[in-house]
Amino acid sequence: IQRAEADAARNQLPADLDRPLGVPAAYTDHAKLMLDLQVLALQGDITRVITFQLARETSNRTYAAETGVADPHHPLSHHGNDPEKIARMATINAFHVSLFAYYLERLKATPDGPGTLLDHTMLLYGSGIGNPNIHDHTNLPVIVAGGQGLGLRGNRHLRYDAPVPLANLHLSLLDRAGV
Repeated sequence: IQRAEADAARNQLPADLDRPLGVPAAYTDHAKLMLDLQVLALQGDITRVITFQLARETSNRTYAAETGVADPHHPLSHHGNDPEKIARMATINAFHVSLFAYYLERLKATPDGPGTLLDHTMLLYGSGIGNPNIHDHTNLPVIVAGGQGLGLRGNRHLRYDAPVPLANLHLSLLDRAGV
């Protein structure tokens, strides 16, 4: 608390912010608005923990405007190993990851004490399903980002010979956060 109070004078919140008049009609605009609010909440030290889900796991949302893929998301995830469906699913996944990249850039561009919000924030992005076609819970697509100021070492790809519970990663992150 003392460090946050001392840093408050150096890390002022913006004097004025562009405020939307309501919920944006476009999914991308809505998602980015929610991510921007998270950056503000962290910057203002309103919270230190955020959970954000881009879409429900069983969502039938389409991302035609964002990706050109007109298929509903969840039914497409049961691709039956059809290479064309897998490619369309990859396009949607790349779009979702681009939103995460936007979030990381916003955190990286926000000063926070001796570094940035990205340096002082641990982020976990991913899914609890590796192959959605068969509801496989191994080889999970998970990204850990940020946390350099907390001692996390980045720029690595970890692969295990045997399945390892995702809870092990959760426990490691909690341990790093002092919980």
